[in-house]
Formats: sequence, C-alpha cells, structure tokens
Amino acid sequence: MTPPPGASPASPPPLGVCPCGTGEPYATCCSPYHEGRKKPPTAESLMRSRYSAFALGHEDYLLATWHPTTRPTSLDLDPDQRWTHLEVLNRTNGSLFHTEGTVEFRAHYRLHGERDVLHETSHFTKEHNTWLYVSPTTPDRGTSRT
Repeated sequence: MTPPPGASPASPPPLGVCPCGTGEPYATCCSPYHEGRKKPPTAESLMRSRYSAFALGHEDYLLATWHPTTRPTSLDLDPDQRWTHLEVLNRTNGSLFHTEGTVEFRAHYRLHGERDVLHETSHFTKEHNTWLYVSPTTPDRGTSRT
C-alpha cells in the first residue's frame, strides 16, 4: 500500500480502537489518561488504562499509576509480548464514591508464538482523588491455549 502524499512510509498509522476492550477510539478512551490530560475516574478505568499502557509499552504511565509502597523502581517489558485482549470478570467498589476497589480480569497475550493469559484480581486505592494500582490480591498465572 502506498502512503498518502506527504506521509512518511515509516510513520505508524494512528491507533484506532483502544486496546482496553471498551470498543472506544484510543484517542478518547485511554489516550487522555496516558497523556496526563485526565485521571481515570474509577478503579476499572485505571485497570483498563494500565492494560492499554502494557499493550502500547507506556512504562512511565505504569510506574506513575503504581502505589509508591509497592511500585518497582523500573519495569522490564518484553518487546516480544503482544497483549491481545482483555476480559473484565468482576469488580468490587472502586467507583467515584469509593477509596478502595478490586477488579478481576483476564489479560490475554502471545509470547514467543504461544498464547497465554494473566488472571488476576487487582487491588486499587484512591489517594488525593487519584486511583493507584496497589497489588494483585489473587495472582493466578497459567497457560491457556484458547
């Protein structure tokens, strides 16, 4: 396919649908969070934006939205890992009116040609009107060949 006049053949196409699974355009879904123009209003919206950040390699956003008591000093994201889709299974609290919440999800990915899934219930807390990821409350990593 030939790029339009004036476009660089090396420039990536604009991202369409957000990786977080809402079906919304990335530009109006998780991008405002990643760019710091908005804060996720709920624990689930933070979890979805963090999934998108993993999918897009936004390490700075991941670290910035991690609670300081559990935040690693750095991340070592594997460039060969491709996040393919997200399933939100359950949520407790985590609304505009809460300061704590959990979100259970399955994050599907491919690594070195193999399908796998991360099944986790993540704990979130809201401090100074900002949701932060604290930790997994029930980590369960296992291979799923679905």
